[in-house]
Amino acid sequence: TEAERAQNTAALELIYATGMRVSELVSLPVAALRGDPEVILIRGKGGRERMVPLTRPARAAVARWLTLRDAAPADSPLGRLVRGTGARWLFPARGAAGHMTRQAFHGMLANLAASAGLPPGAVTPHVLRHAFATHLLDHGADLRTVQMLLGHTSLSTTQIYTLVAREHLQQLHQRHHPRG
Repeated sequence: TEAERAQNTAALELIYATGMRVSELVSLPVAALRGDPEVILIRGKGGRERMVPLTRPARAAVARWLTLRDAAPADSPLGRLVRGTGARWLFPARGAAGHMTRQAFHGMLANLAASAGLPPGAVTPHVLRHAFATHLLDHGADLRTVQMLLGHTSLSTTQIYTLVAREHLQQLHQRHHPRG
């Protein structure tokens, strides 16, 4: 459905734009995204909070999802969720928590990957988080900034991403430099 596509797009844009963990994504309160914010507050592991900027594509995808979410007829499945247990959450769902589960997000990613002809497991929430960090580093972000955006308490955890970025640069150099 149109609403399902809009929800999936919003979820994907948000997780890639922010590098948040899947548990952080699925438990986002809808109030955090009202009013087209340029920055959102993410509650991470251990209850720690961090501010993370949103990209224009993520903001547009969220705006589209919120429009459809809010306009869902009261007697529709989405409308019942939005007006019931899922009212508080950006991504409402049936179930005790009232929001999309981590497993549901994994399943959505797997289905999208399969429909794109990618092998199972090629696209996971952690792959998207890793892509976020690696792309920042590849484009000149410093390690401390990436650490803060990912919500890592230890810089050594973030340094894992520099190894991958360095290996990628070495491969590019070897492939494209005349003396590589």
